Amino acid sequence: MKILQISPTYSGIGGIAQHVRGLEKYLTNTGNHVDILSSDNSFTLPVKGLKNPSFMLSSSLKSRFMKKHDIVHAHNIPSAKAMKNAKGKKILTIHGIFSEQIDILHGKTTANISKKYEIDALESADAITVVSKDAQEYYSKLGFNVYHIPNAIDIDSLPKNENKMFENQIIFVGRLSKEKGILKLLSISKKLPEEIDLIIVGTGPEENNVKIASKQKNIHYFGYLPPEKTIPLIRGSKILLQPSLVEGISSTILESMACQTAIIASNVGGNAELIKNNENGILVDSQSSDSFVRQIISLIDKEELRKTFENESLKIVEKYNWNQVGKLYLNIYKSLLD
Repeated sequence: MKILQISPTYSGIGGIAQHVRGLEKYLTNTGNHVDILSSDNSFTLPVKGLKNPSFMLSSSLKSRFMKKHDIVHAHNIPSAKAMKNAKGKKILTIHGIFSEQIDILHGKTTANISKKYEIDALESADAITVVSKDAQEYYSKLGFNVYHIPNAIDIDSLPKNENKMFENQIIFVGRLSKEKGILKLLSISKKLPEEIDLIIVGTGPEENNVKIASKQKNIHYFGYLPPEKTIPLIRGSKILLQPSLVEGISSTILESMACQTAIIASNVGGNAELIKNNENGILVDSQSSDSFVRQIISLIDKEELRKTFENESLKIVEKYNWNQVGKLYLNIYKSLLD
């Protein structure tokens, strides 16, 4: 098959970018030809709030003049206009619940305006997939036939080495933006005991606030790191924190599960699909930084409990390997062509 993947992001550590790269690798390895249309090869304005709108315009123009593909696979709503203009059977994957993300980032007025564009995007697709059951329920209630295909990682390709820089090392990896709970993380960091060291890996619009917070002795900001450096830091940490306000199926959580690092996450969206509270991790109210701090302090010294969480997570994460998940996408592609 000849497949076009359209995504606002392709490089970097973001979940959508990792998803697109992982799917591209799987599809290529199974004998398909994959082209990518993203902000890496389309014009965007590098200004907060304008990157996605500028990508929507430039990619939709570019896709209009591309040759026909068997499958046009768009990721998230900003890719939908380019999907609509491209030639081929159309599939749209939603990573999370779009209107919730817009509400947190830009407010209810913008979210309400975006819903009309969201509906138009969904109606333009021949098939719709979502990465979490939470999103499947949401979009099904809007009247759409939605397939649930979870996010995935390439478990075998993860680096095996460990980087333990501090005795009580905990870590956050992700986009430094409001919806990912970075402001909540900074609130948590101020309340951590000095003997617990928090490593923050990532880039995003709240980077300056993170840099200010890292002046605290036990807060260490590393900026963007490639996977070969990020994964060993996760392996060397006692706990991975995921304080998202909204979430699909987090690649970072999947990687942490595969690395056998205990997880404390907010009880939202896809987090609750991956983590069963007190069975393979801990779920916390996303609004309560005090609850996060209490759970961190409690878990950091409970080696046996962490080991239980880690072993249970390793059993679960096998289902989220690209060798399993990639087949589900291929099945949808073939059904569209049939």
